[in-house]
Amino acid sequence: MTHSDLLQIAKTYGDPVYVYDSEKIISQFNRLTNAFNDVKHLKLNYAAKALSNITILRLMNSLGSGLDTVSIQEVQLGLLAGFKPESIIFTPNGVSLEEIEEAAALGVRINIDNLSVLEQFGSKHPDVPVCIRINPHVMAGGNTKISVGHIDSKFGISIHQIPHLLRIVDLTKMNINGIHMHTGSDILDIGVFLYASEILFETAKNFKDLDFIDFGSGFKVPYKEGDIETNVEELGKKLSSRFNTFCKEYGKELTLAFEPGKFLVSEAGFFLAKVNVVKQTTSTVFASIDSGFNHLIRPMFYGATHQIINLSNPKGRERYYSVVGYICETDTFASNKRINEITEGDILCFRNAGAYCFTMASNYNSRFRPPEVLWHQDKAILIRERETFDDLIRNQIDSKDLFIPIHKKKEASVVK
Repeated sequence: MTHSDLLQIAKTYGDPVYVYDSEKIISQFNRLTNAFNDVKHLKLNYAAKALSNITILRLMNSLGSGLDTVSIQEVQLGLLAGFKPESIIFTPNGVSLEEIEEAAALGVRINIDNLSVLEQFGSKHPDVPVCIRINPHVMAGGNTKISVGHIDSKFGISIHQIPHLLRIVDLTKMNINGIHMHTGSDILDIGVFLYASEILFETAKNFKDLDFIDFGSGFKVPYKEGDIETNVEELGKKLSSRFNTFCKEYGKELTLAFEPGKFLVSEAGFFLAKVNVVKQTTSTVFASIDSGFNHLIRPMFYGATHQIINLSNPKGRERYYSVVGYICETDTFASNKRINEITEGDILCFRNAGAYCFTMASNYNSRFRPPEVLWHQDKAILIRERETFDDLIRNQIDSKDLFIPIHKKKEASVVK
């Protein structure tokens, strides 16, 4: 997909707009699959929370992916997109027992991450196979907000609680068919990941009827040219060898599972927005765009970096700009970044906008969420329409007769 293709999409569908390149998604899926081709049984379960548009889910299903879900709504989306129930794993955190039971009734695989619910579910449904999410107490990830395997994390059952866990399993006679961990996102240190994996292998020895071991994901992708990333090929070689050895020791060919989200869709996404104003202050040149953290919150929320390209002037002289949005709070996408010279009306492109971008968008400031477009086989296909004012008020109940304006009260009082 070229700069001119992106500019044409902005012209056709307006801005701001999200664009996803299906070819990149497919190549990332194949890259991860090939990295683990020494494993007999591999299952990639796409993390729906990264980008949950139903067309993207259908694309993943066509590739043979499973689906990792964290809410009953994502489960329902997956079923609607054509995933078989047994290809969906439900890995919620802090949800009610009723929601887990609802997912189990739909036939999807269940992953439980706390002792309380494990005991309740096992007591009521001992025949339903359950995967257990372990917290290995390993700090991994590029930001504290996305590191989820450390000792203070709310996620998973502590490895120090294994005796308690085993007592629950023994008393309820429940069927444990999988062991799972997820240490965090933006993992670079393969050694740390492999160390956490050893903890998972050791834990797995306590369960005699496992079908799979799920190692989570969190592989780092590059955010700019020359940026560092997780070496999935090296990880694949080392973890595959260790996994195969474990299967021989265990006496059964297990499935090695991952739940990639960002790795599959981040680089495939582009967010396009128009420059409304170029504003020179005493110290800074601001490029204000027709969007804000209501559409792309990652820079403000995570301090995430998104490379910004001026599609309208890609060969212009580079100057320093702070790119900001129209939300009436601090709303900064980038501070003092070198970007090809910007003029009002230019279209800026934010790269790595495929994961946790549209899915975290909101109607803050009563703004409409943007459309989504899939670039597939050299064609632009609209996969979500831009919201309208009707969408904004669709579920609101206008109690217009509940309150009487002050001036009407005064008029009524005069008449009396």
